[in-house]
Amino acid sequence: MRCLVQRICLAAMAMGGVACGAEGEHEGLSASAPVLWEIPIPFWDGHTLPISNSLVMLAAAVLVITLILKLATRRMERIPHGLQNFVEWVFEMLYVFVEGLIGKKLAKRYFWYFATVFLLILVSNYMGLLPGVGEITYRGQPLLRGANADLNVTVFLGFFYTLLWFIWVLREQGPARFIAHTFGPKGGLTGFLKYALLPIFFFVGLIEVLSICIRPVALAARLFGNIFAGEAILEQMGGVSFAAMLPFMALELIVGFVQALVFLMLTAIFLKTQVGEDEDEEAHAET
Repeated sequence: MRCLVQRICLAAMAMGGVACGAEGEHEGLSASAPVLWEIPIPFWDGHTLPISNSLVMLAAAVLVITLILKLATRRMERIPHGLQNFVEWVFEMLYVFVEGLIGKKLAKRYFWYFATVFLLILVSNYMGLLPGVGEITYRGQPLLRGANADLNVTVFLGFFYTLLWFIWVLREQGPARFIAHTFGPKGGLTGFLKYALLPIFFFVGLIEVLSICIRPVALAARLFGNIFAGEAILEQMGGVSFAAMLPFMALELIVGFVQALVFLMLTAIFLKTQVGEDEDEEAHAET
């Protein structure tokens, strides 16, 4: 299944000019992250857990985020200063932004995910730009690689969100309301017109189901394509001179932030479009 998703993503990006070559090979940075270690899986003979250089960077990003949060919260103050003040400001800005996208009720329940995925993608993108990434080698392979320049990582992010999306939708709407929202009449239609347009709404629902199935692939391909292309350009420019790389490095600082923000926005909008109407109706009823 994972290989099929990767082929679909690479084919889509090849048509857009990101990938090249009949077999997905690239000059310079490889599309597939090399495996550094194979860890045997206990009680499963013959199977191992591959540890790639991108997985090392992903673990490092998680460690960096955890360390910063630990340092910021080790001595909590009523009037924050220093790192605590900065971290609280970041989370406050993120919360206000997410609340503006999905509303108060959904933000209160699911902000933890949107803040986590934004920070993980952002820190991973910026760590991929650090000096030495892609240059330090281990057994002939780069020891470090930007996590989101590996399709395996972005595919996981896309499909993990889709799994959470289904859980959240069933929690907020229930199976019956989910089916009615997808295939049922919309716009408050009543009477004969409501039933006459049922076949059209059912067809629209089928298109919506197809859209839901495509979302994880689109999320994975968009993030991977932008980050991979940026790192590939930096690698090529680095071979020319350090000065030639500087403008692209500045551009990647912007792209890294924008891509993290776009991933957050798209995932939030996907949730809002499915269950947001229910929240709006509840808020209207309360007022």
